[in-house]
Amino acid sequence: MRPPDGVAHWTGALDAAAQRALLGDVRAVLDQAPLFRPTMPRSGRPFSVEMSNCGVLGWVSDAAGYRYQPRHPVTGAPWPPMPLRLLALWTLYSGFAAPPEACLINLYRAGAKLGSHVDSDEPEARAPVLSVSLGDTAVFHVGGRSRRDPKVKLSLHSGDVLLIGGASRRAYHGIDRVLAGSSNLVEGGGRINLTLRRVTLAPS
Repeated sequence: MRPPDGVAHWTGALDAAAQRALLGDVRAVLDQAPLFRPTMPRSGRPFSVEMSNCGVLGWVSDAAGYRYQPRHPVTGAPWPPMPLRLLALWTLYSGFAAPPEACLINLYRAGAKLGSHVDSDEPEARAPVLSVSLGDTAVFHVGGRSRRDPKVKLSLHSGDVLLIGGASRRAYHGIDRVLAGSSNLVEGGGRINLTLRRVTLAPS
């Protein structure tokens, strides 16, 4: 099956050198904004992925709910600025004039996954979600606006860029599994996913 309308997948968008350079940027961000493990609002269960953010806003989840906020939930410090390489990827692939405000950094170690969900915490739904993969290959699914809609599966390799926008901006999607050992890019193994979003309404 082909991906639904509004979903675009660029395989190998970043070559090996570009991947290493971007990973260096991510490490510098994490030195300032260390990874933390969010929890589900209702159950308090921890996510299987570790997270951090960069940009003026960062996505968090805890007993108070899902939300964007300007400071790290553990350190209380503002999120680091978004690296220029990420901003350049947004300009190249998003097709949206206003800049992104948040980049969620997800670290998937062996066994981690992300259940089917909708990105609905952003008032600016005209802007797409742009995702960059580094490290181990992930099996990704995307469907429609209902959990019951058929789902298409894609393999996201290190250096791939994925866009979810248009008719699929509020589509259900998630990570079924990560293929451990499929890449040696990330120290200690695993996958880093960088998800860029515009949160607040952009000027018309």
